[in-house]
Amino acid sequence: MVHQLQTELGVSIHCADAKQRFLGALAGVTEPEKKRKIIGHTFIDVFKEEAQRITGVAFLAQGTLYPDVIESVSVKGPSEVIKTHHNVGGLPEELGFELIEPLRWLFKDEVRQLGRELGLPEEILQRHPFPGPGLAVRVLGEVTEERLETLRAADAVLLEELHEAGWYRKVAQAFAVLLPVKTVGVMGDLRTYQDVIAVRAVETRDFMTADWAPLPHDLIGRIASRIVNEVAGVNRVVYDVTSKPPGTIEWE
Repeated sequence: MVHQLQTELGVSIHCADAKQRFLGALAGVTEPEKKRKIIGHTFIDVFKEEAQRITGVAFLAQGTLYPDVIESVSVKGPSEVIKTHHNVGGLPEELGFELIEPLRWLFKDEVRQLGRELGLPEEILQRHPFPGPGLAVRVLGEVTEERLETLRAADAVLLEELHEAGWYRKVAQAFAVLLPVKTVGVMGDLRTYQDVIAVRAVETRDFMTADWAPLPHDLIGRIASRIVNEVAGVNRVVYDVTSKPPGTIEWE
């Protein structure tokens, strides 16, 4: 998130400082809704500080989609709030900017069609969604720098294997999740007690409903084998076969 802010603003942000602010604010927090709101508020604080380095910054543009709105607030009639998206229910009331959300009433497939009409390349249009709160909602339990590094390494293996197997564009979204549990394993002649990675891949058009993707067994096997052998501290990989509903696409 901080790196993206640096690129879009074209300024030199103190990445290490901002990273520590996020990690510090999230220290000890395990409840998903609290995570999302903390990240939303911290993001705005960092954004405001960096915007002050540029003359005439008056707008905050966000890629909010309709599913974000539906899940975050009660839109029409009585409906349950599923989770707070940082760009809908997670922002502070006083932003200090004029909020611009040109895609707010569109679904993901409609946004992609709009992108095609505008001539955007397919590698951009077909890129999998990345959660606004970042990897904090894919690290279940407390978010620490060490746990984030473990997740990044596992996710890199997953995406590399999907690309090489030609499955990246066959699924709508795929990612790794670091679970807040440890399991007993054996590596060589040694007993291990290490982390568990869950792999999630779904098929969907509008992201309001989704089916788990039936990845080939040999592909799942390669992904699991590489993660266990290449990612330090992980000794087990599981595959999520839950549709939406009842499960959400992201785990938190």
